[in-house]
Amino acid sequence: MQVDVAVIGGGSGGYAAAIRAAELGKSVVVIERDKVGGTCLHRGCIPTKALLHVAETADAVREAAGVGVLAELAGIDVDRMNAFRETIVAKKYKGLQGLLRARGVEVLEAEGRISGPGRVTAGDTEITATDIIVATGARTRTLPGLEIGGRILSSEQALELREVPERVIVLGGGVIGVEFASLWRSLGAEVTVVEALDQLVPTEDEALRTQLSRAFRKRGIQTRLGARFASAAQDDASVTVTLEDGDTLAADYLLVAVGRAPVTEGLGLEEAGVRLDRGFVVTDRELRTDAPGIWAVGDIVPGPQLAHRGFQQGIQVAERIAGETVPPLPDENVPRIVYTSPELASVGLTRAQAEERHGAEGITVLDYNLAGNAKTEILGGSGTVRVIRRVDGPVVGVHLAGPRVGELISEAQLIIGWDAHPEDVAPLVHAHPTQSEALGEAFLALAGKPLHVL
Repeated sequence: MQVDVAVIGGGSGGYAAAIRAAELGKSVVVIERDKVGGTCLHRGCIPTKALLHVAETADAVREAAGVGVLAELAGIDVDRMNAFRETIVAKKYKGLQGLLRARGVEVLEAEGRISGPGRVTAGDTEITATDIIVATGARTRTLPGLEIGGRILSSEQALELREVPERVIVLGGGVIGVEFASLWRSLGAEVTVVEALDQLVPTEDEALRTQLSRAFRKRGIQTRLGARFASAAQDDASVTVTLEDGDTLAADYLLVAVGRAPVTEGLGLEEAGVRLDRGFVVTDRELRTDAPGIWAVGDIVPGPQLAHRGFQQGIQVAERIAGETVPPLPDENVPRIVYTSPELASVGLTRAQAEERHGAEGITVLDYNLAGNAKTEILGGSGTVRVIRRVDGPVVGVHLAGPRVGELISEAQLIIGWDAHPEDVAPLVHAHPTQSEALGEAFLALAGKPLHVL
């Protein structure tokens, strides 16, 4: 087979690159060993958020009497819950397959490997390609001596559980860990999060970390921060975790959520001249590797392991292959959302990063309490908006915590991406009553025109 572009990996970055390259007139083949859509569609973003919607619904039923709706939560029908998750994934999978066919992208179900300059082997098929895009994603990482299996789960296995655990331990307080902790607690489980660092979601701004920790305490989610894992033992009915300080914790299941490692083994990358660093592919700012004609996108490239980052990188590489000039995407301008209750959403620099880059005297930070936002109050939530600007300069960071605030982050991304000043945003109208008004209020205050802020 001879094509213009061969894409190894059909996940978020790979299929986005394939579709865009085909739109630009290139002949494209995608080599995917499992299913197009990758981890995000089948074992990550989509099924997790489907279950989080179930969790949100359960919480709404519990709280229904408070708004005058007489309803009681009789329990969780796990079979129907999983059927809902599976139906959502199946529909999205079918739609993606149809989209690839409509764009003329051929998909080969096989293991892909670079076998020489401009050559890829996919099972028994030899492919010659002018450009090769590697988009093989990431897999669950674990700790030395901690094997996944039985009652010790990865996030993929946790999605497939046919019961709601009575007690569960989550090892890792990053995004995956806190999302599952929030999910299981809403479904009725007793949850303990064990995190080696002294804070949850350590890469987020301090304002969001504080909000999440406070919410977890209020919801009864236990946390053991600054606690390092030593060992785990399991039997047919339970798992026991021992910490380095000698304390032990027991539960029905242990979820291992200590990060994800790049999938780059066995692809022939180093033999082809591609440089790796701790398993990640080293690229320039335009995602070119050291080997001519080989590009890398998504979770195998160092930086935030986010599906939408992979989408955008795939699109950009396809456009560069077609000869278009595309500016690099700074990782700090990629929006981030943590789908806990409350949600966390952020883009740009945290306060600590802004102070490091511009100096504490070079930035202005404004916090707006969502208690003053009518829509947030109607939703029964609380939270905060933090906006960071350079003194007399553009906005460099926006951080939100509260119900459904992930839907607000696109406006914040545009503001930061266009180097807008608060004074540029202040004249814009935010519909009332909406949560987006909270952003409007924050920018009004930073522009020296506070309306509902004292």
